[in-house]
Amino acid sequence: METTAEQRAALRMICETFVPGDDSAPSAGEVGAVETILSILSRNPREAEQKQLAMLLGLWDSRAFGLLTGSGFRRFSSLAHGQREAALLRLGDSGLAPARAIFQALKQASLLSYNVSPGATGANPLWTAIGYPGPAGRLDSAPKPPLHPLHYTEATTLDCDVVVVGSGAGGGSAAAVLAEAGLDVVVLERGNYYDDQDFGDGELDALTRLYSPGPAATAEGQLTLVAGSCLGGGTVVNWSTCLPTPDAVRAQWADTGVPQFAEDEFGDALSVVQKRIGVTDQKSPLSARDGILERGARALGWDVDTLPRNVTDACDAGIECGRCGYGCRLGAKQSATKTWLADAAAHGARLVIDANVRTITVNSGRAESVSALSSDGVEITVRARAVVVAAGAIQTPALLRRSGLGNKNIGKHLRLHPAAAVFGVFEEQIRPWEGALQARISREHADLDGNGYGVIYETGPMHPGLATGFMNWRGAAEFRTTMGAFARTSSIGVITRDRDSGTVSVDKTGEPIVKYRLSDYDANHLHTGIVGAASVLEAAGAQKIYSGHQAGVSFEPGNRGSLAQFDAACRTAGYGPGRCSMGALHIMGSARMGGTPALSATDPDGATWEVPNIVVADGSTFPTAPGVNPMVTIEAIGYMNAKRLAARLN
Repeated sequence: METTAEQRAALRMICETFVPGDDSAPSAGEVGAVETILSILSRNPREAEQKQLAMLLGLWDSRAFGLLTGSGFRRFSSLAHGQREAALLRLGDSGLAPARAIFQALKQASLLSYNVSPGATGANPLWTAIGYPGPAGRLDSAPKPPLHPLHYTEATTLDCDVVVVGSGAGGGSAAAVLAEAGLDVVVLERGNYYDDQDFGDGELDALTRLYSPGPAATAEGQLTLVAGSCLGGGTVVNWSTCLPTPDAVRAQWADTGVPQFAEDEFGDALSVVQKRIGVTDQKSPLSARDGILERGARALGWDVDTLPRNVTDACDAGIECGRCGYGCRLGAKQSATKTWLADAAAHGARLVIDANVRTITVNSGRAESVSALSSDGVEITVRARAVVVAAGAIQTPALLRRSGLGNKNIGKHLRLHPAAAVFGVFEEQIRPWEGALQARISREHADLDGNGYGVIYETGPMHPGLATGFMNWRGAAEFRTTMGAFARTSSIGVITRDRDSGTVSVDKTGEPIVKYRLSDYDANHLHTGIVGAASVLEAAGAQKIYSGHQAGVSFEPGNRGSLAQFDAACRTAGYGPGRCSMGALHIMGSARMGGTPALSATDPDGATWEVPNIVVADGSTFPTAPGVNPMVTIEAIGYMNAKRLAARLN
């Protein structure tokens, strides 16, 4: 992203208002936060968003902009630090959703970039101050990467039976099934290939290599969007949780006109997937984080179960495991690269990286080829008898729309499992970045209304960067205090099974736009979960408990406030855009399977209604949200839909 000196100066002022630094820690500008932000934003494929930011920064220090922030007809640069903080907080507390969205974007960018930037010495002083070890570095003992994907530097045309767009959970399992059926398969992956020896360089490196470049948030600024973008997709960076599709959800999905969801065909697919990726409940020891969830839940009389994970005996389920969201250095996590893609390659499939598929060419109702571009603009064309689309629930509907498909359900029915976190500060050291990625779950509130909708409770490793996406900001001093207690802090994640939905559309350049506003129905469930998480933390002995509400809701059990007051304050603060920090770690449902084209984007085979040799095989096929971590379900659908496609082609 190209910026002027004026725009960079404005960005530095913003960052240093959020994190000004003091005698014990450098400012955001001093650790290189501005450069980090611009580096991350330069990956954003939506030119319109880059232009919007450039315009905002260009206006930021104008007198007119001071009126928007409530600072009067004054330049931001003329304000004292306290006045700048007050100006930002007025944006964050504004009654206007767009103003709050601006604040949230700036807050997230500033805090994330500060916490992940290595600084001039390669070790951010914040890390030392909070006891965080920083990047572990790459393992010299890591084996050489076993896969040998193709990377084209000149215009290329390939021919095959099936081209698979996307190499994550669904694309990986589909590719393996099709290749093992004797079909000639080409897999196209937008990202690059990384394996054991490439991991260990820390949060910033992982965020810019392994995760999707955008869109970074919903258009309203309500939820941050997180998705993998490398060979193996989200399976490389997810938290290894392996839960099968609940029986009640399978029955609900079958009622949408896809009967096999409730039958042995899908049940067998779930079993095959769990066996192939090595799902086990024997490698889920209690971390300090999960110990808090278990201790608090049991004190309340709630159910707690062990979470099964797809790891081998090489997993230490401890210090190393806590870093695994940025790639497993030990090769213990059985990602698609370790399993399905290895199987596909062993049966002759060609894996192609750095291939961003832009269109599917359709003639006379049949897909003939796909066209992709490398990051350097090299054109890659793959002619095939069938196309499997498994680009994820944001990119899949965007690709179908760019390719001219018109079914009204393409891009509709998007589910995001809106997730929030409640934080507890304890007397003892938690070191929340360590321990098994996720080892316990409570389903105490999984069915809040008798229809199967509610929330589940899980933990997850907290690193200084991504953790800020679920936190509020009430001023630099309070942020320093929060980070100062980071090693003694644990969070409980609240994952909502959303009944209501959003949409994915495309802009004039074909890039996806995600729109999603949390409905009152789902917000009520999320609120129940936030209060429930606080009650678990209180029962576990937390000294201070706070939510991600921008209003700054917190209490100190036995000292200041109460759970009942926390409940009321969270409800008053609300759940509209910018009111509470939320993320979407599970993105699903935007090209759902069903029995009729009036209700679904794809048929019971996963094929698009308009073009029968385009088959969707990822989380976008979900008829509704499953309410549990979706990786196993996605792989099973990829497996099942590919089995059906292979039978038709053979």
